[in-house]
Amino acid sequence: MTAPSSPIVLAHAAYRLGDAYRAAGAPQPFVEVRDVAALEEAVAGAEVLVVSGLWRHSLLERAPRLRFVQSVSAGTDQFPKEALRERGIRLASAQGGNERAVAEHALALMLGLTRRLPEALRNQAAATWRPMIADPARREQELGGRTLLVIGLGRIGTRIARLGQAFDMRVIGLRRRPLEAGDPVEAVFSPDRLHEALKEADVVALACPLTPETEHLIDAAAIGAMKPGALLINVARGRVVDQDALARALTEGRIAGAGLDCFREEPLPADAPFWRMPNVIVTPHSAGETGLYEGRVIALLIENLGRLRRGEELVNPVV
Repeated sequence: MTAPSSPIVLAHAAYRLGDAYRAAGAPQPFVEVRDVAALEEAVAGAEVLVVSGLWRHSLLERAPRLRFVQSVSAGTDQFPKEALRERGIRLASAQGGNERAVAEHALALMLGLTRRLPEALRNQAAATWRPMIADPARREQELGGRTLLVIGLGRIGTRIARLGQAFDMRVIGLRRRPLEAGDPVEAVFSPDRLHEALKEADVVALACPLTPETEHLIDAAAIGAMKPGALLINVARGRVVDQDALARALTEGRIAGAGLDCFREEPLPADAPFWRMPNVIVTPHSAGETGLYEGRVIALLIENLGRLRRGEELVNPVV
């Protein structure tokens, strides 16, 4: 692939990718769009597209010159990889660009649930001073000494595990590869031992990609294997969890609570039960959305454009 001569298209509904690209020196011309209609018009002459949520498969027919797609997100399940491959279009993810942010968000959800912060905010809004609680089981809880199971020990999952260790948690993981030197976990369970691992965990943190194998990985049977007092944290993808089974379990008190950043349908519909559950924290798929994110995506883009020009392997290659 030669260096693109046509404008790069930066496509995101909210992120200020253009500002970050200019701040990085804007080595090539670009256009920035905010919606699908504008993207469909802009993509006709583009060789490079930076996109995530605005992607539509129909763009392939509108972009005959397209040669490289830089995903804005770490996840790439929205892209038709085989169709890209057939057209000779390379695809790279933004894996690693938000690992610190997502891991910190996962810990924030754990702390919010164990320290009963949603209840504190409701009491604050009502100007209510909660009295001391006689029943130890109903008080705020501590993370230290509890067992954290991290499902998916990639960059994000590994950082979650390290943060768990910093809070004096016992940390175990689930992935295909066995335990390796330097892993920040006490033990690694293979996917076929999921229920065994779940039975040990006080907190389950999902940090795995969405694949055919992980879709509904946390189903009714998996939830049934969890401790009654366990917490579920999802900073992975919504479809990793069977949401109907999770809603039933939370309503019936079969697990203690959940911190959810992603859902099978986004935005989360107003009639979804999670909005009104006192033992659930809902965040709008914002775990990786910090003020530093655009700069990291653009740094990946510029690095990958240079690698394409030099004929080198991409950073985070997918196709």
